[in-house]
Amino acid sequence: MRFDRLLSRFFCLLPFLAFSLAAEAQLAIEITGAGARQIPIAIAEFSGDTAEARAISTVVREDLARSGLFRLIPTDGLLMHENSAADYDFWKSGGADALAAGSLTIGSGGKLEARFRLHDVNQKADLGGAAYLTDAAQLRAAGHRIADTIYEKLTGEKGIFSTRIAYVVKSGGRYSLQIADSDGQNAQTALVSKEPIISPAWSPDGGRIAYVSFENKKPIIFVHSLASGQRQVVANFKGSNSAPAWSPDGRRLAIVLTRDGNSQIYSISAEGGSPVRLTTSAGIDTEPQFSADGAFIYFTSDRGGSPQIYRMPASGGAAERITFEGSYNVSPRPSPNGKTLAFITRRDGRFQLAVMDMASRQIQIISDSFGRDESPSFAPNSSMIVLATEVGGRGVLSAVSVDGRIRQRISVAAGDVREPAWGPFPR
Repeated sequence: MRFDRLLSRFFCLLPFLAFSLAAEAQLAIEITGAGARQIPIAIAEFSGDTAEARAISTVVREDLARSGLFRLIPTDGLLMHENSAADYDFWKSGGADALAAGSLTIGSGGKLEARFRLHDVNQKADLGGAAYLTDAAQLRAAGHRIADTIYEKLTGEKGIFSTRIAYVVKSGGRYSLQIADSDGQNAQTALVSKEPIISPAWSPDGGRIAYVSFENKKPIIFVHSLASGQRQVVANFKGSNSAPAWSPDGRRLAIVLTRDGNSQIYSISAEGGSPVRLTTSAGIDTEPQFSADGAFIYFTSDRGGSPQIYRMPASGGAAERITFEGSYNVSPRPSPNGKTLAFITRRDGRFQLAVMDMASRQIQIISDSFGRDESPSFAPNSSMIVLATEVGGRGVLSAVSVDGRIRQRISVAAGDVREPAWGPFPR
């Protein structure tokens, strides 16, 4: 969300679940860019029950293709068990550097067992495999886990296909907070509102989401348990309560309150209680975000005359200015690996996504939009950033790699989609 909108949004919540909205809120993902080098890989059809086995192999293919780092080699429907001998010369002649094969069988207790094995075609080597117990309702989840393993073995980076994304959809005059798989499928509605919902933030364990709503005609911060649907009020103080951000240990939230005047940053227990003030300035301090190690809080402030990004010790104290290029830099998001800072910058009247290399402090604009970017959120492996933008007057999401080469456009058929938040690795 842009700095000039932070204190101007008001909410009126309808406190009930509305799973009927899930179908219209499914994300559709279009790949608009790819990596500089793609790994050519063949994914043979998994052996076993034809329909269910094909469902898993299809998910694996779609995940790897969507990443932008893999080029799929046609297999012409070839069935291949994970223990079948790999004809490395055959697959090399077809252009594959890697080959994956698998099976779906009925395991102990009637559960389905999905197995796979990965091969290095050039080295004629077995790279290992894995087995996962699943059921018919969780076939896509099993496919995501297999794709994660393949991704990690071939790139050295942990896969994110099993993660989830939260986002807000406006459709038919209503707003809904959605939770979907990273590929946009299995969207579930956590909350429905007559007015906008903003600032969803995942707990580090992925079990809760903090967000801001406007009940009783004032902004209130809630923590929402996804398993039970129960909500707990965390901040309902005089004035505005906004911008929740979790500490890495999940015990506290950094929040923004106006109870003592201007917007200032406070720390509060994730269960609620008495807040501790962390900033004291004559300006507006907002949009706090913890560094991955919990040592710092990054935030936006106009204390120097224009909105810029600062950081301070997580316990409060002297603030260090981080951004100096341009007169408007907001929405800081430190990457989980601590190497990159994503933020929104205004250049020539356009609000665009930028990244800063924290070692060199070099800045690169990686957005291809026309000036309405907001709400960036890192994938938990730090490789991708999802953000909200606008196309044709309608809100959509985009995902872009930190080097700007891999791009995706993410939309919802029946409405505007905003306020994305990428969840943590599943536990």
